[in-house]
Amino acid sequence: MKFESPIHRRKSRKIWVGNVPVGGDAPIAVQSMTNTDTNDVKATVAQVIQLQDAGADIVRISVPTLDAADAFARIRKQVNVPLVADIHFDYKIALKVAELGVDCLRINPGNIGREDRIKSVISAARNNGIPIRIGVNAGSLEKDLQKKYGEPTPDALVESAMRHIDILDRHDFQEYKISLKASDVFMTVAAYRKIASQIEQPLHLGITEAGGLRSGTVKSSVGLGMLLMDGIGDTIRVSLAADPVHEVKVGFDILRSLKLRSKGINFIACPSCSRQNFDVVQTMNDLEARLDDVIAPLDVAIIGCIVNGPGEAKETDVGLTGGTPANLLYIDGAPNHKLENGNLVDNLEKIIRDKVAEREASAACADNIIVKV
Repeated sequence: MKFESPIHRRKSRKIWVGNVPVGGDAPIAVQSMTNTDTNDVKATVAQVIQLQDAGADIVRISVPTLDAADAFARIRKQVNVPLVADIHFDYKIALKVAELGVDCLRINPGNIGREDRIKSVISAARNNGIPIRIGVNAGSLEKDLQKKYGEPTPDALVESAMRHIDILDRHDFQEYKISLKASDVFMTVAAYRKIASQIEQPLHLGITEAGGLRSGTVKSSVGLGMLLMDGIGDTIRVSLAADPVHEVKVGFDILRSLKLRSKGINFIACPSCSRQNFDVVQTMNDLEARLDDVIAPLDVAIIGCIVNGPGEAKETDVGLTGGTPANLLYIDGAPNHKLENGNLVDNLEKIIRDKVAEREASAACADNIIVKV
């Protein structure tokens, strides 16, 4: 029997970003953000499609100008994944993209300006069925909060968020989610833990400006992992100074490790030692590169010797245990046949892809079954 996640998620209100549910009993959504020039429609569309192919549930695009809003409209027509428009200060941009098919507005109501402008943006969101994401960031706190607290703190982040929430509450708008991000793990975690008990809306998690691919992955995994273990979080974004496709992959890796999502291959692999009967490290590098496109859930164990190999393989869909003179392959937890080291990666790739095809065919068949009462 496979071990189930012991995490009990915080109860939150469900909202919809396009066709993706966020909050409530919905799976935790994985987001990323384009880093192309939004006015370069071709490049931005290409990147959105790459993110979608990597499994992204939602993609955010910065819309800093009215010209960028026109470009956003052309982008929207060429992609299917829900899009969030990231907007600051100019309420006219928010009004424009609200009419162009945006699925969520990322704004801070307090940055929009006069009350009549805020009311116009909220009305546009309400009339078009668009939720709002309030995004508080330690690097852009209001000046009076910086003066009050002296520096960014968890309390400062929460107070900023509650200001914006009060504005939405005053206009009876409840279709929103909140983020309170800092580059400091402890500050971020403390802020989310505090606000989680004060509101019912879904929370978007992230460690902002986390760093490059390696350091950012570690920092995000630690911070998001702490919150997710608490049951906090309805959607996540891993912020990396790297190809945003990596953000999606790392996001799913984090959720998969906590058994909160099962998209993609869950590789179990030993670090290798002198007992290995094949090159585990190279085999894993090759398999991960070749199977990068697979988003179907599958557990695959690649273990170099018979010490832990059989035990791990018995709990997976496909498992390889190093052995002499040949390695033993397990399918669905049972010994199936032996594999020589020659062409090992080619054979494993085919076996795994065949298993993926079998899994997808079974799922499609189940979806087509009509139950008659």
